[in-house]
Amino acid sequence: MTSVQAKILVVENDIKTGDHYRLGLSEAGFAVDLAKSGIEALKLASLQMFDLLIIDTALKGMTGCELLQALRRQDSLIPVLFLNGRDHHECRVNTLQRGVEDFLKKPFSFSELLCSIRTILRGRTVDASSLPSICIGDLELDLLRRRVHRAGTHIDLTPKEFGLLELLMRRQGEVLPRSLIASQVWDMPFGSDTNVIDVAVRRLRLKIDEGQETKMIFTVRGMGYMLEAPEQ
Repeated sequence: MTSVQAKILVVENDIKTGDHYRLGLSEAGFAVDLAKSGIEALKLASLQMFDLLIIDTALKGMTGCELLQALRRQDSLIPVLFLNGRDHHECRVNTLQRGVEDFLKKPFSFSELLCSIRTILRGRTVDASSLPSICIGDLELDLLRRRVHRAGTHIDLTPKEFGLLELLMRRQGEVLPRSLIASQVWDMPFGSDTNVIDVAVRRLRLKIDEGQETKMIFTVRGMGYMLEAPEQ
């Protein structure tokens, strides 16, 4: 099962291809964002934490190699997987020297892409700096120690509740449909005849929001659930 901790940014200016990657990787259990240009990717990478960037080298405007250079100038250590339609030996050598973890030449199968992604993620060195806490308002989720605090008070969560909260916090402000939550936290297809997601969210909301003046977990009727950062 893929951990919900794995969040991937796909950088692809072809909308149809980018959506194909996003759908496939989401169904494989990853949290996926899509950037349609190098500039957009740089902005997202500066605002959020990603476990992996997948970059098409043939980007318009800013090329994949230029994006990689800009990321490294920002001291970004995000692992990078390059996708290249042509076997440019010089680009391949230069990018690997700059810390690209893998380089797939098109065409490749989706299973090859998944294999490369999982190999990269398994090979990462796990330390305190690579697994920081996620803080939203007075809610803190410690990824290294697997602990949760709100307003300084420790909250006991089950492993599934922790995974659910992590997914909501990583995608704060987004309405997450039940199908996405089911695939990423429970690793199962969502069936309309089951209420496991609703029950889990209700229990998590009781633990996170009960007794708090500011509520953070919300139901969006007919659409799903979201965690909203409190107004400053």
